[in-house]
Amino acid sequence: MESIFDQQGNQNIIARIEKLTPSTPAKWGKMTVSQMLVHCQQPIKVCYGTLKLKSGIMAFLFGKMIKKKIGGPKPFKQDLPTVKEFVVANDPDFETSQKELIDLVKVFAEKGHDAIVNPKHPFFGEMTMDEWNELQWKHLDHHLRQFGV
Repeated sequence: MESIFDQQGNQNIIARIEKLTPSTPAKWGKMTVSQMLVHCQQPIKVCYGTLKLKSGIMAFLFGKMIKKKIGGPKPFKQDLPTVKEFVVANDPDFETSQKELIDLVKVFAEKGHDAIVNPKHPFFGEMTMDEWNELQWKHLDHHLRQFGV
């Protein structure tokens, strides 16, 4: 797995985002490409500390167990549930959403580990830099594969 912090790995993710068009169809799921671009911004904003989410009882009970299950080289499964704060109901502007996601992704390579302001994930709990890297990479990769790039 590539690293979101590594200059080359970061550029590889950005190149995939740049391949998307407003009419790129999803291979699975219900989101449009514009909704996906905004959806992918939300977990990045959580680790950057610009989106604050509260932990719930489900996080307390199951967060660490699920974190262990999703770790490792296997990509995320299709049609996994998402937290309500990451659901995008409107149809955002494609170009704006694409640029905003690219700008957020670039920060990982520009600032390195200093980009992570929030060491605690609202569902998974305390996260190491390697865990943040893996989670962000796999989430972006999952949705880019969803749209065939």
